[in-house]
Amino acid sequence: MRNGLMRVLMQEDLNFLLTNRLPRRWATTLVGRVAAAEHPVVAKPALAAWRFFCDVDLSDAATTQFASLRDGFIRGLREGARAFAPGDDVVASPCDAIVGAHGRVEDGQLYQVKGFPYRIDELVPDAEAAARFADGWFVTLRLTAGMYHRFHAPADMTVDSVTYQSGDCWNVNPIALKRVERLFCRNERAVIAGHGGTRPLLLVPVAAILVASIRLTFLDTERTLREHGPGTRACDVRLEKGAEMGWFEHGSTIVMFLPAGARLRAGLREGQAIRAGEAIADW
Repeated sequence: MRNGLMRVLMQEDLNFLLTNRLPRRWATTLVGRVAAAEHPVVAKPALAAWRFFCDVDLSDAATTQFASLRDGFIRGLREGARAFAPGDDVVASPCDAIVGAHGRVEDGQLYQVKGFPYRIDELVPDAEAAARFADGWFVTLRLTAGMYHRFHAPADMTVDSVTYQSGDCWNVNPIALKRVERLFCRNERAVIAGHGGTRPLLLVPVAAILVASIRLTFLDTERTLREHGPGTRACDVRLEKGAEMGWFEHGSTIVMFLPAGARLRAGLREGQAIRAGEAIADW
């Protein structure tokens, strides 16, 4: 039954209509409220639907008993469930994800999918920060609704600043990426700028439809970035590789940028499932 329903729901025209041609912010706010509800009348059906439709794997979760759908989304893992690739020169994936478009940033331009370019200075509002990666490397990491939703430091690093950029909440699945130009630049997002030693690093978590919030553990777990409001906050936060950075309260996307001197791993391919901690690049 599930496979049959998913085949219908993933038909491109229908999927795009159902997940984009509706009041996106209203739907996101509604799902956020449903996800936070702990009353069994709401929580139990919501959790059951999530497990049925989203291919949820809880085999490495710290617990499988959740008070709300939100608790399921932001679940922690058992100790040692994600091992981060060792080595000062190794950059790990910050999250569980499906690898999307990746490769070289060419004169400030990169791709959300083949044939749909956008510019890094449209995604990153700080022109100076964008310029550091104008000829660097990028990798797009998409978190699906059933995945582990927390993300971690991909290397030993210091966070220098966090910029919140208000925006829309288009779906970020491959169907939408093929239809909405400059989608990541339109959506709500955070720009986390940092460095590992002398090497700059940029993480851009992008919100999407039904993503009720982005929370950053090192900044203020109790408040969402939306509640903090737009603008840039200076930081000086040292994180070891693998340290938790924050979470999405639904699946979404992180675009990671590395400088020109780095290299993505040769075996990386679009559509590949990857786990937090797996080696993804080398400084």
